[in-house]
Amino acid sequence: MQNTRPNFGSIPPVVKNLIIINALMLLATYVMSMRGIDLARILGLHYIASPKFEPYQLVTHIFMHGGFTHLLFNMFALWMFGRVLESVWGSKRFFIYYFVTGLGAAVLHTFVNFLEYQSLIAKMSPEQIDMVMQQGVEVFNQGKNFTDPLMGKLNLLLNIPTVGASGAVFGVLLGFGMLFPNTQLMLLFPPIPIKAKYFVIGYGLIELYLGLTNSASNIAHFAHLGGMLFGFLLIKYWNKNSRNFY
Repeated sequence: MQNTRPNFGSIPPVVKNLIIINALMLLATYVMSMRGIDLARILGLHYIASPKFEPYQLVTHIFMHGGFTHLLFNMFALWMFGRVLESVWGSKRFFIYYFVTGLGAAVLHTFVNFLEYQSLIAKMSPEQIDMVMQQGVEVFNQGKNFTDPLMGKLNLLLNIPTVGASGAVFGVLLGFGMLFPNTQLMLLFPPIPIKAKYFVIGYGLIELYLGLTNSASNIAHFAHLGGMLFGFLLIKYWNKNSRNFY
C-alpha cells in the first residue's frame, strides 16, 4: 500500500514543470501579440469543423491561458492539489493522469460543440452555412460578425478558440477528492471548512448547472466536467487493475 496521507511539502517535478511551461506560454502570448501574432488563435482549440482547427490544438490549448488571472487560478489549484497526487502516484502516473483528463476535457467540450453545431446548421439554409464557412474568418478578424443571429452564433462557434488547463485541473481536483475524501479544505468564500468529497461534488454540480443553463457562456463548463469524468474513469480503471494502487 502506498502512503495516502496528503503531502503538502515541496513541489514535485511534473507539477513544477507544468507551472513553468504554462507561465512561459502566457509570457510568449504577450510578447508575440506585440508583433501582431495571436498565439491563442494558433494554439487554442478550435471546433473540428473550423478552418482554423489543427489536431495539435488538442494538446497545445492546455498550455494556453486568457490572461494572468486565468493562469493564476489554474496554477494555484494545480500546485495545491497536483503536488499531493504526484507525491502519492509518482511522476509518471500523475503525468498520464493530467494529460488524459486534459484530453478528456477537450473531447467532451468538442462533443457539446458538435451538438450545438448540428442544432445551428439544421435551422440554416445551405447558402447561409456556405457564407459563414467562406467569409466567417475574415468577418471575425475584422472584429465584426453576421447580423443574422444563427449565422453569428455559428461564426463564433467556429472562430473562438478554447484555451486553458482548467479541464486537467478539474481532473486533478477530482483525483484529490477521490484519494482524500475526508481531508478538510478551508473555503475562502465563505470561510468555512468542508470535506474534499463534498467540495468536489458541489463544484461538479455547479459546473453542470452552469453548463446546462449556458451561464457564463465564455467559460467551457463541459470541458471542466470532461476533465472530472475522465479522471473518475481513469482512477476506477487503475483501481480495478491494481490492488496496490493506493
